[in-house]
Amino acid sequence: MTDVTRAPGENATTDAARPPGGAAEGVVTRPPTGSAAQDVTRPPGGTATTGGAKPPGGTASPRPPRVADPAGPAPVGAAPAWWRLVALGLQHVLAFYAGAVVMPLLVAQGMGLSEADTASLVNTALVACGVATLLQTVGLPGVGIRLPVVQGMSTAAVPSLVSVGVAAGGARVGLPTVFGAVIAAGLVLFLVAPVFGRLVRFFPPLVTGTIVTVVGVTLMAVAARQVGGGDPGAAGFGAPVQLGLAAVTLVVVVVLYRFAKGFVASVAVLLGLAAGTVVAALAGRADFSRVGDAAWFGMQAPLHYGAPRFDVMAVLAIVLVMVIIAVESIGQFFAVGEIAGREVDERSVVRALRADGLATVASGLLNSFPTTVYSQNVGLLRLTGVTSRRVVATGGVIMLVLGTVPKVGAVVAAMPPAVLGGATVVLFSTIAVVGMQILVKADLSGARNTVLVAASLGIGFLPTAYPQFAEHMPTRQLQVLFESGIMLGTLTAVVLNLFFHHLPSWRGSRPGATPATDAV
Repeated sequence: MTDVTRAPGENATTDAARPPGGAAEGVVTRPPTGSAAQDVTRPPGGTATTGGAKPPGGTASPRPPRVADPAGPAPVGAAPAWWRLVALGLQHVLAFYAGAVVMPLLVAQGMGLSEADTASLVNTALVACGVATLLQTVGLPGVGIRLPVVQGMSTAAVPSLVSVGVAAGGARVGLPTVFGAVIAAGLVLFLVAPVFGRLVRFFPPLVTGTIVTVVGVTLMAVAARQVGGGDPGAAGFGAPVQLGLAAVTLVVVVVLYRFAKGFVASVAVLLGLAAGTVVAALAGRADFSRVGDAAWFGMQAPLHYGAPRFDVMAVLAIVLVMVIIAVESIGQFFAVGEIAGREVDERSVVRALRADGLATVASGLLNSFPTTVYSQNVGLLRLTGVTSRRVVATGGVIMLVLGTVPKVGAVVAAMPPAVLGGATVVLFSTIAVVGMQILVKADLSGARNTVLVAASLGIGFLPTAYPQFAEHMPTRQLQVLFESGIMLGTLTAVVLNLFFHHLPSWRGSRPGATPATDAV
C-alpha cells in the first residue's frame, strides 16, 4: 500500500520507493517529471542512500546538502487549501493534546494548587505550546528551524518544577519562583544555543537513529497505559471495554490506510479518533458534561501570580533539565529533517534551540512551563507523509484557540484516553520505525556500534520496565534522570559514541580507528 498526499499545484508524492521486484524501502522518491525534489541517491545496483560515506569506526561523515527541486516547491513549503490545513493541523493537535495537558496537571498536583489555578495552568500551557510551535515553524530572524516541529509541555521537567515550587513555599506562593527559574533557564538556552550547534558532528546517523528508536520503544509504555484507560490505579483499567475503544480507533486507521487515498488517507488518524469518540459517547464512556460549564473566553494575564523571583539554586535546577532536553531534542530535529527531506546542519540546530529558549522564556511570562519537541507528532509526520510546516503552524494557531477558548478545549478533553491510545500505539511505534530507517545508514556490522545501540536501548528501557529505580537515587537530579528512559538512552548513545569513536584508546590509536572486531 502506498500513502499518497496531494497539495494544490503538486503531483502525488509517495512515502516509499519500490525497487523492481522488491518491497518498499521507506524512502521518499520523486517521479521523473520533476514534480518534487528527490532526496535519495541510488548507486548502480545498490540500495538508496541519503547520508555520506562512513569512515572507519562506523560513524557517518556529514551528510551532503540536499538540493531542492527547481521544478516545484519542497513539501515542507507546500500550501494546501485552507480546509485541508485546518483538518491536518487539528490532527496534530489531537495527537499532542493529552501529553500537553497532563504536564501542568502534574505540576499543579505536586504543588497543591487549587482547582481554579489548575484549570488556568492548562489553558496557559496550550497557549505556550502554540507560541512555541509557531516559533519553530514560522520563526523569526535567526530563530526557528522552519520544519514541521510540534512543541509541547516537557514532562521531564515536572519533578524539578515541583521541587522548586515546594521549596519556595508551595501552592501559589511558590509559582513566582518557578516561573522565574523557567524564564532564566530559557534565556540561558537561547544564549548557549551556538555551543550545542557545534555538537552536531557528534550526532551521526548511528546516534540519532539510536535516540529516535529509544524514544519510540520507551513511549510504547505510554501508549499501553492510554489503551488501558489512562489510570492504572482505576478499577476499570485494562477492561475489555477500554481495549474495544482503542481497537475502534486502530481498526479505522488501518482500514483507511489500506483502502483510502489522497487527503482521506492523510487524515486517517483524525478520522480514527473521531470514530472512537463517537462510539465511546454512544457507549456512555465519553463525558461532555464539562463543555457546558466551560467559559467561552478566558486566559490569565502574563505574570498573573506576581513578578518572577530568581533563586540561584532554582535556576540551576531548571537549567540542568533544559540541557538534557536540548540534547534529546537534537535527535528529534534530525528525525524531522529525515522525514521531511531537509538537511539539518549546525545552523539549523542553533536556530531550533534558540526557538526552544525563546519559547521557554515566553512560557514563563505566560505562567507556563518549558516546552520540547513532541515525539508522537514526529511519528504522525512519517505516518501521513504530510510534511508541510504550514500544516503544523496551523496546528499552532489551533492550540492558541484551545487555550483562549476553554469551551473548545473542553470538547477535545472529553476524548477518552483509550480512544487516543488506539492511535498512539501506531504513532509511537512509527517513531521506532523512523529510528530504524536512520540506523540503516550506520555500519552495524562491527562490535562497537552494535554495543552502542544495544546498551542505549537496554538502559533506556530500564525506567520503563521498573520506574522504582528512580526512587533510590541519592539526589533529585539523578531521580529526574532515572525517571526518563528517553533521557537515559539519549545520554548513553552520546557518551558511548564519544567513547568509541572520538576519544583516543589506551593503545594510542586515533579516534574512530576500526579494530579487527569492527571490520566491515
